[in-house]
Amino acid sequence: MASVKQFQVTFDCADPERVGRFWCDVLGYVVPPAPNGFATWDDFNNSLPPEKRGAAFACVDPTGVGPRLYFQRVPEGKVVKNRVHLDVRVGTGLVGEERVAALEAECARLIPLGATRVELLLADGDNESCLVMQDVEGNEFCLD
Repeated sequence: MASVKQFQVTFDCADPERVGRFWCDVLGYVVPPAPNGFATWDDFNNSLPPEKRGAAFACVDPTGVGPRLYFQRVPEGKVVKNRVHLDVRVGTGLVGEERVAALEAECARLIPLGATRVELLLADGDNESCLVMQDVEGNEFCLD
């Protein structure tokens, strides 16, 4: 029997800290402590060569249950739909109007953080309703 592996989810982006802080707010994640020998992340970043400063950011689930999220700067911009996306589970166990209301409430919370509403997909007999959104750099995710 294979053992369960820990994993992190990595985002390619233009501004790792901006995207990372957005996801901290969405998920209730926190920034981990600065590396050993550094009082703050700013101290760590300032120790790097100029071209490496701000090139990465990470956040973690404070309960230790969810995966670590890692954000890395890449030179190219996003040009097509994500092949992998996050589903933020806000409507688990809810159906019908109650589920849609929960999705809409979370959407209203996320828009001031920089999220963009894309499309509400209503239940179709096979799938429950979900709400497609984009983060601050246009990466798709679903409120599910």
